[in-house]
Amino acid sequence: MSKIIVKDTEINVVQINEEDYICLTDMIKAKDGDFFITDWLRNRNTLEYIGIWEKVYNPNFNYGEFATIRNQSGLNSFKISVKEFVAKTNAICIQAKAGRYGGTYAHKDIAFEFAMWISPEFKIYIVKEFQRLKAEEQKLLGWSAKRELTKINYRIHTDAIKNNLIPVELTFEQNCKFSWSRSFGYD
Repeated sequence: MSKIIVKDTEINVVQINEEDYICLTDMIKAKDGDFFITDWLRNRNTLEYIGIWEKVYNPNFNYGEFATIRNQSGLNSFKISVKEFVAKTNAICIQAKAGRYGGTYAHKDIAFEFAMWISPEFKIYIVKEFQRLKAEEQKLLGWSAKRELTKINYRIHTDAIKNNLIPVELTFEQNCKFSWSRSFGYD
């Protein structure tokens, strides 16, 4: 888990299935007033964006249920929780987690759109901070990758020497020369 700070708001970033998900629950703290993620999720434009994203990235997305939800969006009586939305549509772009690091997490693409809902300024700052975080991770990853390559190359080199330069059995002459040199201290 990583953290970024945007406009004095600490926001958690986690990896889920090797993808970055940003905590919407943390982001909502930056918005003035009483707003909830369900308010954003009931917006027709939000649902259109999520539907297209899921179409591109999720072959198991339930378009039938999604169409029903999308048709109800915008109505005053319409409300849907993240857990209910995920359960009905099999969405992967957004998740509600319980527990110590609980909250609502969204794929970075979706989280950036959520940030725009908070404010255009907030979106610019969160994108900037997220890019800074990824640049830092790349620096660390580069060092780690070099270390791993060195470790792998060491094994390749030692195996090559063992298999190609050091014979399995010594000939009688080699054995005699080796024994003679050891007895006179030339080893």
